[in-house]
Amino acid sequence: MRGLSNRVQTLKPSATVAVNAKAMELRRQGVDLIAMTAGEPDFDTPQFVKEAAIRALAAGKTKYAPPAGIPELREAISAKFKRENGLEIPPEATVVTVGGKQALFNLFQAILNPGDEVIVIGPYWVSYPEMVRFAEGVPVEVPTGPESGFIPDPADIERKVTPRTKAIVVNSPGNPTGAVYPKEVLTAIAELAQKYDFYVVSDEIYEHLIYEGEHFSPARVAPERTITVNGAAKAFAMTGWRIGYAGGPKEVIKGIIDVSSQSTTSPDTIAQWAMVEALNNVEEAQRFITMAREAYRARRGIIVEGLNALGLPTPRVSGAFYVLSDVSRIDPDENQAALKLLSEARVAVVPGTDFAAPRHVRFSYATSEENIRKALERIAAIL
Repeated sequence: MRGLSNRVQTLKPSATVAVNAKAMELRRQGVDLIAMTAGEPDFDTPQFVKEAAIRALAAGKTKYAPPAGIPELREAISAKFKRENGLEIPPEATVVTVGGKQALFNLFQAILNPGDEVIVIGPYWVSYPEMVRFAEGVPVEVPTGPESGFIPDPADIERKVTPRTKAIVVNSPGNPTGAVYPKEVLTAIAELAQKYDFYVVSDEIYEHLIYEGEHFSPARVAPERTITVNGAAKAFAMTGWRIGYAGGPKEVIKGIIDVSSQSTTSPDTIAQWAMVEALNNVEEAQRFITMAREAYRARRGIIVEGLNALGLPTPRVSGAFYVLSDVSRIDPDENQAALKLLSEARVAVVPGTDFAAPRHVRFSYATSEENIRKALERIAAIL
């Protein structure tokens, strides 16, 4: 019988992608719009990374790569894990994917059976529960709120563990909240995974964008149960290069590789060589990351102070480049509030509905200070 599959018909499109596409279309139509929707650095990819891609092209490195990624990049990822995260993950326990999103998608395809439960900490990135459902799993939410800085209580997590719990997703620093989980919280989560025998899926894509405190990888506590996911997009402004990676237990990584081999085969070979340079040229990489982090730190101060001054409660979180703002003063319905911001203030934001953040919208401050100040002025005008 003709028609789409049930799994596709029940799959929600990415809200962030959809809203950003709408903002880009309005801009193409000539609308004077400030887009604060996408989680995309406004910096250009560093020159030393682009030059590595040019060298790869000149050397004819344009053929298929192995499904797990080129050996040189897997070695660089292994070295990065040890150097920056204190993790002993050999190259053969790593995999390169088409962005961090594919690493997560293939991971859930590899580990979930129908009915398996995956704990997700809300507010969460919109794709986590949809990926779980697509793999026929069941997302189980543990909510958090601004009063705790969006930091989960491990006791609340433990209460959601059942015999069907297969994994928990941890995203620190987090999207959409910007929350950075303390070491003791991450340690407690890893210990729960050991106690109840489930996986920790640690999405660390924003690890270099921390303004107070330090990053901690739960794989340091439970290496045999943790899959660490990362990528090039946020740290190196390489969103369009589509390079992600993961490291963890070899049997899980093999499962991810097997899924890749029957879908994308491998990421772009030239982009992989560029990523080798991004990870191995530590001095240049650190220079770029420091520059970007300090710029985001300044922008965070402007937007948090500005939104709070306008009567839109906004926690001063410690990482990533997002804030969740309570927009009840504009409209108790976050979707209507986002629509009013778009139609009247010409400021595009993402409503918190699909993040499990009612009454809130997400502002991305991966844009210039000038744009942030202009957006605040426009919001003040409609208030």
